Amino acid sequence: MRAHAVPATLRRLARDPVWLTLVVAIFVALGLFVAYPLVKVLLTSVRDGDAWTLEHYRIVAERKLYRNALVNSVAVGAIVGVVGTALGYLIAFVVTRTEVPAKRTLHLVSVLPIISPPFVTAVSILLLFGFNGLVTRHVPWLADSSIYGFRGVVLSQLLTFTPIAYLSLRGVLQSIDTTLEDASFNLGASRWQTFTRVTLPLSLPGIAGAFLVVFIESLADFGNPLVLAGAAFPMLATQAYLEITGSFDLARGAALAVVLLLPSLSAFAIQRYYLARRRYVTITGKPALATSRLVGARTKWLLYAGVLLFSLVVAVFYAVIVVGATTRVWGTDYTPTLEHFVYVFQVGFDAVKDTLVIAVVSTPLSGVLGMLIAFAVVRGRFPGKGLMELGAILNFAVPGTVVGIGYILAFNAPPILLTGTLAILVAAFVFRYMPVGIQSGIAVLRQIDPAIEEAARNLGANSLTTFRKVTLPLVAPAFFSALVYAFVRAMTAISAAIFLVSASWNLMTVQILSQVGSGRLGVAAAFSVVLIAIVVVAIAAIGAFVERMGGERARMRI
Repeated sequence: MRAHAVPATLRRLARDPVWLTLVVAIFVALGLFVAYPLVKVLLTSVRDGDAWTLEHYRIVAERKLYRNALVNSVAVGAIVGVVGTALGYLIAFVVTRTEVPAKRTLHLVSVLPIISPPFVTAVSILLLFGFNGLVTRHVPWLADSSIYGFRGVVLSQLLTFTPIAYLSLRGVLQSIDTTLEDASFNLGASRWQTFTRVTLPLSLPGIAGAFLVVFIESLADFGNPLVLAGAAFPMLATQAYLEITGSFDLARGAALAVVLLLPSLSAFAIQRYYLARRRYVTITGKPALATSRLVGARTKWLLYAGVLLFSLVVAVFYAVIVVGATTRVWGTDYTPTLEHFVYVFQVGFDAVKDTLVIAVVSTPLSGVLGMLIAFAVVRGRFPGKGLMELGAILNFAVPGTVVGIGYILAFNAPPILLTGTLAILVAAFVFRYMPVGIQSGIAVLRQIDPAIEEAARNLGANSLTTFRKVTLPLVAPAFFSALVYAFVRAMTAISAAIFLVSASWNLMTVQILSQVGSGRLGVAAAFSVVLIAIVVVAIAAIGAFVERMGGERARMRI
């Protein structure tokens, strides 16, 4: 029977030429913009001119600088992954499982780092604890304690990536049926026993997923180490960048990129294998209202104090950015001024315009393509469907530095010459950030009765028309999430984009790093404030657009 299954699916595809064209186009796009750059990285790393060689890997293994960079990157990633996931779980637990004041404010402050460039906290750390920092200048015993290196990188990454773990774990805790905890209490279990034997085990898939995301984000992080690591604390992502842009050694940079790729893919594979061998299913489909019985009054307020402290630190760090943007010369002259914003909108306006153009072009492409792939994976019947899903989410497990290097190697020469163009940046953002939309779309589509789409096809609509007029409005919440994520990442990306910018197309994030490197922290802070303001306005606009598109269903679910 299996031998006849493939021809049958091919015959069904042939009867719908629009659907067939779409499937083929998706495979071609994934092969060209996902697989091909990664293959180029691997091939370049084992080439020396026209000869095959492992010399670059030998140098990476023997040179102490590279070994230290690998150890530092993995150590920082592991620490940030563990601590960031624990902090994210704490915040999610307090927000979803306790009755405490100002939960909405805590949520908004906690997710603030997600809508800003991933290294804005590093800029704030410099303003506070740098050599000319506000705290350093007024607290004498901190004058000899440098924030550069391990401490600075870990602190900045924790502030940056903990909110990602929080958002993931918030959904996990909301989905756990609290009647299971009530049943545990009814059987005589203590609060601690209920948490460790019921709530925590049911949270493990989400915890593993959150750790994976934070670990990969830490490994791929480029801006924070570039600002705070310093020469004494090398890290792999920045070393790969310096090899390519400083030493112009593409082969060695590619070898470092492959080495950087290994721990990320290993963590991804271990997490998938771990979750595949276990089932975590609650009894009911829809959870009951959250209960506060899991924690006592004293524990509740202790946990709340910890979350308040984290939110206060985040708020202070971002307030410092605003103050730094409106201060004449940080550290010496705190006279209020708007001259930094004048610089942004006069001298740096091209970067603002370019960033907006790239984000506006790439966001709908990423959102629509993500929903199309999700639709194909859930509803389609064609050979290679699993391969399509794997290829579509592969870039999620690949550090941005590797993606940037891959695009430089793949599209820097004929037959596909895209370097320096808008197209290469748009392609990098679309295929880098659409996996989140794909996963959201798959989750929502599996909850929609296929009979609705079958009815449209029975009335004469082809697959593409059915998707556009029936499916897409039904998945409006997932589409909204995909658009927001794609826009935010396109506005705030740095690790992949820094390899792809040119004189014709620049980004605000690259300008921020450039200003930090030049010591113009006020201008860097002003760029950051403008970028965050644009993102906030855009999220509201995207929400209004999707609400109109989805009608009453979207208004009820977004």
